[in-house]
Amino acid sequence: MSTRSLLLGSLELKTVYQKNLALGFGISAGAHLLIIGIIVLVIALTADKEIQAPQIVIKSMSELMAPPSLSQQQEQIRVKIPERALPSVGVPEAVPDEEAPEEVEIATQDELADMAPVSPVQDLEDLGINMDVDNILNELLPSPDEFIPYEDPPVQVKQVQPTYPPLAQRAGVEGSVWINVLVDREGKVRDVKIVKDSGANAGFEESATEAAFQTVWKPAIANGQPIALWVTYKVEFKLKN
Repeated sequence: MSTRSLLLGSLELKTVYQKNLALGFGISAGAHLLIIGIIVLVIALTADKEIQAPQIVIKSMSELMAPPSLSQQQEQIRVKIPERALPSVGVPEAVPDEEAPEEVEIATQDELADMAPVSPVQDLEDLGINMDVDNILNELLPSPDEFIPYEDPPVQVKQVQPTYPPLAQRAGVEGSVWINVLVDREGKVRDVKIVKDSGANAGFEESATEAAFQTVWKPAIANGQPIALWVTYKVEFKLKN
């Protein structure tokens, strides 16, 4: 085969390849354009049409259907509860007599009464308990110089006149004594102190103190409760004309 024949064959093969390539591109482009045209046509035809909902005519209430229940609308969520083991009950077993506990007898009311002491304790010293009641009460009572606010002051309910000292009466001596008394919560006088004496040394102070202890008071009131309070007042001794 000559060189000329080879060149002619190559030119013919190249020409055929170019024709087939151009034909393939043309067919592919035509197919794409056809598909795009069909889509555009469908959109154009359906864009102007209105979607109409179907009309339902109800002539009576009986034609209305009941709404679906919640159980039909959605599936209920079920939680699986783990099963618990039932408690076991023990069965008593017999034991030999030598291992069984001894019988316990419960005392009756009469036996319990006999076990009680014959008489209750009257004195705490019998139990070895020593209590100084006077010191405990004194700690609860106010001191003479302690200020205690109150709402109602103490008032004398039973006033006892002091006895005029015979020595001062025979001598014709008069005088006055200022005393300070402690009235407790029950209205009793717990303590008496001489604030200012008469200066006559004729027994006025002793007579005023004795009468003060016999005087009964209505106690002072603070916050609706009786309280202990110191009261200062003047006792005068005068001879009758």
